[in-house]
Amino acid sequence: MTAAASPTPEFDPRAYQARAHAHWNARDAYRVTEDASKPKYYACSMLPYPSGKLHMGHVRNYTINDMLARQLRMKGFNVLMPMGWDAFGLPAENAAMKGKVPPAAWTYSNIAHMKGQMQAMGLAIDWSREVATCDPAYYKWNQWLFLKMLEAGIAERRTQVVNWDPVDQTVLANEQVIDGRGWRSGALVEKREIPGYYLKITQYAEELLSAVANPEDPNYLSGWPERVRLMQENWIGKSQGVRFAFPHEIRGADGQLIQDGKLYVFTTRADTVMGVTFCAVAPEHPLAAHAAASNPGLAAFIEECKAGGTTEAELATQEKKGQRTGLFVTHPITGAQVEVWVGNYVLMSYGDGAVMGVPAHDERDFAFAKKYGIAIQQVVAVEGETFSLDAWAEWYGDKQRGRCVNSGVLDGLSHKEAVDKVAELVAAKGLGEKKTTWRLRDWGISRQRYWGTPIPIIHCDDCGVVPVPEKDLPVVLPEDCIPDGSGNPLNKSAAFLNVGCPQCGKPARRETDTMDTFVDSSWYFLRYCDPKNTEAMVAGGTQYWAPMDQYIGGIEHAILHLLYARFWTKVMRDLKLVSISEPFTKLLTQGMVLKGAFFHKPEGGGKNYYWDHELDVVTNEAGQIVGGKLKADGTPLEYEMTTMSKSKNNGVDPQALIDQYGADTARLFVMFASPPEQTLEWNDAGVEGAHRFLKRVWNFATKQGDLLRGAGQDFSQLSAEAKALRREVHLVLRQVSSDYERLQFNTVVSGAMKLLNALDGFKSTAAADAAVLREGASVLLRVLYPACPHLTHGLWEDLGFASALGDLLDAPWPLVDEAALVQDEIELMLQVGGKLRGSIKVPAGADKAAIEAAALASPDFLKFSQGAAPKKVVVVPGRLVNVVL
Repeated sequence: MTAAASPTPEFDPRAYQARAHAHWNARDAYRVTEDASKPKYYACSMLPYPSGKLHMGHVRNYTINDMLARQLRMKGFNVLMPMGWDAFGLPAENAAMKGKVPPAAWTYSNIAHMKGQMQAMGLAIDWSREVATCDPAYYKWNQWLFLKMLEAGIAERRTQVVNWDPVDQTVLANEQVIDGRGWRSGALVEKREIPGYYLKITQYAEELLSAVANPEDPNYLSGWPERVRLMQENWIGKSQGVRFAFPHEIRGADGQLIQDGKLYVFTTRADTVMGVTFCAVAPEHPLAAHAAASNPGLAAFIEECKAGGTTEAELATQEKKGQRTGLFVTHPITGAQVEVWVGNYVLMSYGDGAVMGVPAHDERDFAFAKKYGIAIQQVVAVEGETFSLDAWAEWYGDKQRGRCVNSGVLDGLSHKEAVDKVAELVAAKGLGEKKTTWRLRDWGISRQRYWGTPIPIIHCDDCGVVPVPEKDLPVVLPEDCIPDGSGNPLNKSAAFLNVGCPQCGKPARRETDTMDTFVDSSWYFLRYCDPKNTEAMVAGGTQYWAPMDQYIGGIEHAILHLLYARFWTKVMRDLKLVSISEPFTKLLTQGMVLKGAFFHKPEGGGKNYYWDHELDVVTNEAGQIVGGKLKADGTPLEYEMTTMSKSKNNGVDPQALIDQYGADTARLFVMFASPPEQTLEWNDAGVEGAHRFLKRVWNFATKQGDLLRGAGQDFSQLSAEAKALRREVHLVLRQVSSDYERLQFNTVVSGAMKLLNALDGFKSTAAADAAVLREGASVLLRVLYPACPHLTHGLWEDLGFASALGDLLDAPWPLVDEAALVQDEIELMLQVGGKLRGSIKVPAGADKAAIEAAALASPDFLKFSQGAAPKKVVVVPGRLVNVVL
């Protein structure tokens, strides 16, 4: 009876996943402790908001981090890769209102689901260090440090202008104000000035600027992308100019001069002061209020302005509007009368809430003056350029090439000379001086929201504002509230609100404002170092791990999050909690994941997007996608490459991808498709290609398994083919090792593909040559492992490498054998009369005479020279030989 043949095994990535996860879990493989005997490396991705599901941007971000961490661990580093959850914030409140569940329940459910997805990806995360910013054990330290800042004078209470929804009885973020109305209630939004808490980040402005702008600074962030340093520099916005006053005799209802009879402005373009034809003040400015008291039209305009934006970014994009006040101030140098306007583009919170209008040399002022018929007076000229009132020209604002004209005592002066002269003139009159100003403003952290860190303050009728005693921290946020849109639910929670005053013991009320969620993310990376310490915010772990060696996250966080994290670190340093000044040594901002989207533009505007399964794709002659047609009715659809999102019906569910192809395929594709810092265009064919490659790796290991397991390690008796293969393996290894150092993971993957091609194409049958094949397979698996840890883990064990080199987790990174790169024989291109005619092989150490002789004796030379005698032979070492006829 003949035994039945064993069935041919099939590639099953899920089996390798399960096997690897079981092994790692049994070992508790990713738990990291401080170890002074090893060099440390702290690599961290920005913590996600627990929205419910991972998206492909998450997969890309975390795989970049994972590849870095795994390869460095193989190189002997003690590597920390933690994860946590940026769990407070408005989206949870909106979801709670929609689902009528507490934000806490929604948030914790999402965290559990997303954590499971991350674990399915095989990420080397030390989950023992997991933090959630909505955990009282975490936000206790937000409160504790806030109180320390109060003591140190870094935090203070003062009024702030906010967007107030009178129906929902809540403050709205700027993006929640749509056409002047609340996004949910539709009510006209009001500007209200209410008390709030501010952190004095402006005290650190010079230091924050220096580390991004001054290469001589010892803390200069050379490991950050230049564009991010520039974005921070511009946001901090150091400006050097002149602050001076336009004097006036305008008196208020009390008969006193308003603002002591001086309208102050700050300008970096004092050289244009002779071109001032108006001044504009903010709607909240005292002069505006004074004029509006007797001008109903102006009063109505000011109310309209209050429904507009409150940020510089908003004001930059909205239509510039203004109204006359009927008031005049005096030019500080010429004595001329200058009309005062109210402008909706002037912010009371910036500078003195007033600007000088120089329409000829400021693009915004030019448009404003043209709109309202205000005079435009040229006072700067550039040689070879002609000034016109018809349209704005870029050179009008050029301070580098310009010289003052029509400016009396300033005529002929350069920008710098004129600024110095104006400063001298206004100082002599006691009206101003040179000054440095900053775009950066103190950080207002008060939010009239429920789902956030409670501000640890108690309000007592007798004692006033009282900090919560340290022993009573944390002030715990009740987790059973369900927002209903009618204001902060904490105001209705008697159990939270009512408390005894810590000073006098009388009944008092807790503060119901919660902290800006940027507070939560400003120091979580330091808490990862000491996550379970109940006695201190940070401790010995932070001394070991900080600063972070590599931070990874999206460019959308390049300004505020990074700026606040840098500020928070400096405060902790000054309070003797940490010894570092900058938290992140290197920064990588990964590119976004893009995918094609199909849409139809209906009448009335907008776009209706459709899923791929709802349409047939339309391509051009080159096979490129140019549109689509709805299967239902043939409606033609347009096509665009854009960011993945639910709203555009072009998202790809990572879990579905893992279920279909396995986690290694998802990881491999997002690493191979594009360099980490560039955008990645999603391609279904590319995903399938990544899966086919992994199947080829598996096929190679399965087919050659017996040979690889039985091979020795002696490279002394190799065939010429085996020597060539070994040289190729070590050449690729050298390049891939460099690519890992540069975080160019796409070329790491292409290097793994080159290795497989070389190994799979090797045909020698000599027993001694199997040693090269075994070495090459061990290099391939180690090179590929950081990207595809599941399959490589299993094959590493199956081929016997674990018994020789240890668990792949900690197997040594392969070293380039320089001896393997030495060639016995080299190939040189042969040119005859300057044309490529073939090649010759010579000993690697051949001298010039030997090379010339070999060239002249070669069949290709004899064929193409046609008997002609050579005039000379030119040898380019290592490359070619040219025989000149």
